[in-house]
Amino acid sequence: MSTSAPTPASIPTRTLGTASHEGRPLTVSALGLGCMGMSEFYGTGDEQTGVDTIHRALDLGVTFLDTADMYGPFTNEQLVGRAIAGRRDEVQLATKFGNERLPDGTRLGINGRPDYVRTACDASLRRLGVDHLDLYYQHRVDKTVPIEETVGAMAELVEAGKVRHLGLSEASAATIRRAHATHPITALQTEYSLFTRDLEDEILPVLRELGIGLVPYSPLGRGILTGAITDESQLEEGDSRRTAYFPRLNGEGLRANLALVAKVRGIAEAKGCTPGQLALAWVLAQGDDTLGVAPIPGTKRVRYLEENAGAVAVSLDAADLEALERAVPRDAVVGERFGDMSSIDA
Repeated sequence: MSTSAPTPASIPTRTLGTASHEGRPLTVSALGLGCMGMSEFYGTGDEQTGVDTIHRALDLGVTFLDTADMYGPFTNEQLVGRAIAGRRDEVQLATKFGNERLPDGTRLGINGRPDYVRTACDASLRRLGVDHLDLYYQHRVDKTVPIEETVGAMAELVEAGKVRHLGLSEASAATIRRAHATHPITALQTEYSLFTRDLEDEILPVLRELGIGLVPYSPLGRGILTGAITDESQLEEGDSRRTAYFPRLNGEGLRANLALVAKVRGIAEAKGCTPGQLALAWVLAQGDDTLGVAPIPGTKRVRYLEENAGAVAVSLDAADLEALERAVPRDAVVGERFGDMSSIDA
């Protein structure tokens, strides 16, 4: 049984961090939309279907949109720009730089040099067809460039009016502190779900201390927590989740983790919602007065968007949260979240 998709007025908002731009913090829809899969990585994409999904998101009140220059590469920003044309004022728009690629998809590595920060931002603005970004992330930390230099260049973009708020993605606690001392950081984007909780040790305390919001990506465990993935063969040819890069979704890792998903499904049935809605409700419940949390589940289809949006109507009490803790103990998931963790700031 699925909780019905809410009306636009019923999508709550969350404030990300305490940093402000012209006296205003960044307030976003509590549930955002990750747009990556509309263009790459999760099988074939269709631009019009992606545009339709974004339009439906805005109609529902899911107005926090997430993209990056590397998705496509470059084409996802163009798709998002097409979708929000004429509706820019409704959107909290976030994009990222740092994973440098060529138009043919060749990966050049992580780039945090100040000159690249400036040119990457200008290119993103052109592709998106906007004059400013609400949130601009460094997608991955460049360990060859001091974070102070990268964030210093990002701060220049704020001064120039091209960017309103700054963010980091997959940064360590120490890097977050150094970045925040250079210019206030509004949000950290990192993986967080019932299946990925390692940031609770060091990262979340630092975010609360410094007044930085959290934007969890892959809050559905790359789809496994929806209950829809039961075998690798269900994923399209070309879907990166079929590869060894995601060991939790392949072979013995997948089979072991599906036992955990079955427990989540049982709790969801008792709550009258889908497993995915329950998993998203759990992530939403991790926020509090000192930590704004706004997950960005990705999808390229309207029906999954509508299901995800229904998560805001799922209320979890202490007993529900305890039941989920028992169903998915923090260290029970089999396999690393990435087969190659070398790009993660440690």
